[in-house]
Amino acid sequence: MDLYILRHAIAAEREVPASGPDSARPLTRKGAKKMRRIASALKKLDISFDVILSSPFRRAKETAEIVAEVFKCDDILKFSAHLKVGGDQSALVKEINTHYSKYKSVLIVGHEPYLSSLIGVLLSGDKGARVTMKKGGICKLSIPALKYGRCATLEWLMAPAQILGGE
Repeated sequence: MDLYILRHAIAAEREVPASGPDSARPLTRKGAKKMRRIASALKKLDISFDVILSSPFRRAKETAEIVAEVFKCDDILKFSAHLKVGGDQSALVKEINTHYSKYKSVLIVGHEPYLSSLIGVLLSGDKGARVTMKKGGICKLSIPALKYGRCATLEWLMAPAQILGGE
């Protein structure tokens, strides 16, 4: 399986005092516009997805919807509570194995530090291992058999500036 991991795009800042729940923070106009350019650049790389699995939090959901729109694959967009902030990574792995293991190419969209921790576990088996995921950054892992632990090879990791050629 090729597992693509995408951090949500630039979202509205948390307001103090909070005007609503963290789960309702939307992408900024700039974040949505940049995500559209990132998705278009990824499409030019001839990447495709069999399923897009997103956190239900608004900023991740909007990011995933932009990707699905650009890739013209709205019908493959699904949501997982295991990808929300504070979600259970081992339960996510189980969910992917149970419902999506037949797919060759899976994109997950979520939040930090959850995603960098998940990548660390899949690459090294170490729950403390991390990579840096910028907002709108993406990585590709090659996984012969997905498990919660060391099972993946990092194919690439790109920050938005690398995807967009230094913009």
